[in-house]
Amino acid sequence: MKWDRYAPVQLVPHLEKLQQDGGQRRKRQVDGCPALQLQATVNSEPNERSLSPWRYRIDEDENRYPRKLAFAECLCTGCIDAKTGRETASLNSVPMRQTMMVLRRKPCPHSASPGTFAFEMDYIKVPVGCTCVLPRSSG
Repeated sequence: MKWDRYAPVQLVPHLEKLQQDGGQRRKRQVDGCPALQLQATVNSEPNERSLSPWRYRIDEDENRYPRKLAFAECLCTGCIDAKTGRETASLNSVPMRQTMMVLRRKPCPHSASPGTFAFEMDYIKVPVGCTCVLPRSSG
C-alpha cells in the first residue's frame, strides 16, 4: 500500500514544520470564520481561498498505521459571500471526506507471548477539505 500518495499523509511533515516554525501564531490568525481578503487570494493556498475555508490539524492514533494523518476542519458554519467577503448563513460549510485504508493494531487474543499484536485492515473517512452546500430543509 502506498500511503504517501494520500494528501492526509503528505501534509503531515508540512504541518509539523509549520508548528516548529511558529505555526501557532499563524494558526491563531485563522481561528474562526475569516473574512475573505481579495487582494491576498492570489498567493494563498486553496483552503484559504475557498468560500468554505478550512485548516488542517494532525490526528494521531498510536494504534493506526499511518499513525499521523492531516484532518481538515471547516472554519465556518456558513460560507463566505463572494460579494461581501463575510460569512452568510444561506449556505453551510461541510467537510468532504476521502475513504482511506489504514491498518489497526490489535492485541493477539490467543498469543503465548504478551504484547504481541496483529494488524487488521480498516477503512476510515478522512476529512480532506470543506465545501459549501445548500442547508437541509426542515420540511
